[in-house]
Amino acid sequence: MKKFKEFLADISLISVALSWGITFAIVQDAIKDVPVFSFLFLRFFLSFVIMGAISLRFIKDISMPLIRSGLFLGALFFSGYAFQTYGLTYTKSSIVAFITGLNVIIVPIVAFFVFKQKVRLYSIIGAFLATVGLWLLTGANGIESIGKGEVYSFLCAVFFAVHIVYTSISSKKYNVFLLVSVQLFTVAMLSLVFSLAIDPFTMPKHFSPSLLIALGATVIFATVYALFVQTYMQQFTTPAKTAVIFTIEPASAAVFGYFYLHETLSLMQIIGGVVMIFAILIAELGSYALKD
Repeated sequence: MKKFKEFLADISLISVALSWGITFAIVQDAIKDVPVFSFLFLRFFLSFVIMGAISLRFIKDISMPLIRSGLFLGALFFSGYAFQTYGLTYTKSSIVAFITGLNVIIVPIVAFFVFKQKVRLYSIIGAFLATVGLWLLTGANGIESIGKGEVYSFLCAVFFAVHIVYTSISSKKYNVFLLVSVQLFTVAMLSLVFSLAIDPFTMPKHFSPSLLIALGATVIFATVYALFVQTYMQQFTTPAKTAVIFTIEPASAAVFGYFYLHETLSLMQIIGGVVMIFAILIAELGSYALKD
C-alpha cells in the first residue's frame, strides 16, 4: 500500500510539472500586457479566493503553527519567483532555466544537511542525469561569467529547493487545504507589495483575451490544482524524487512551445529531453526496488 501511494503521488506530481510547463508559453504572452508582479498578484489572489472558499469547512483546524508554516512556504515560493524574474532581466532565459533547474541537485543537499533526511542513491543518480539533460535541453549554453543574473537565478533555485523539502515536512503535520490557502495568500500579498513598489500599474485597465486565458489556465491548473497536489502528495514521496520529477516542467514547456508556438528543437535539446526521461525512470524505478 505504501508503494502504491508513492506511485500515485509520483504520477500526480508529473501532472503538476506538466501543468507548469504547458502554461509557460501562455504566461509569456500574458506578461506582454501586464507587468510581472501585477500578473502574479492577480494569479495568486484569485487562486487564494478559490482555495479559501474550498477550505472554509476546515477552518476549525486553523492554528498558529499552521499559519507560520504557510507563511514560510509562501515566502519561499514568492522569493523563488522574484529572483527568477530578476535573473531574466540580466541574463539569457536558457541560462536562467538551467540554473533554476539546479534545484534538483540542491534538494538532496538541503534535505540531508538542513533537515537531516536520508537521501537514496537512485535519487542522486537521477538528479545528476536530470541536470545533464536540463543543460542539453536549454541549449548546452555555457556560463562565460558569473553576474547578477546568474546569482539571482541560483538564489531562485535555492528557494525552490527549500520549498520542496519543507513542503514534504509540513504537509504531514497540517491540514493541506488550509496550508495551501495561507501559502497562496502570502504569495499574493507579497506580489501586491512588489507590484505597488515597482510596476507602473497593478490593476490593468482592460483584460485582453491572452491575459484572461493565462489567468484561467494558471489559476485553475498551474496554481490551485498544482500547489494543492504538490502539498498533499509530497506526504508519500521524497523531496529528492519530487525535484527530479519537476524537471519535466522545462521539457514539457519546450515540447508545448514546439507545437503551440512552432518553436524549433535542436537535436541536442531532443537528446536532453530523452536523458531527463531516463533520469525520472531511474528515480522512479529505484524506489520500488527497495523494500522500505
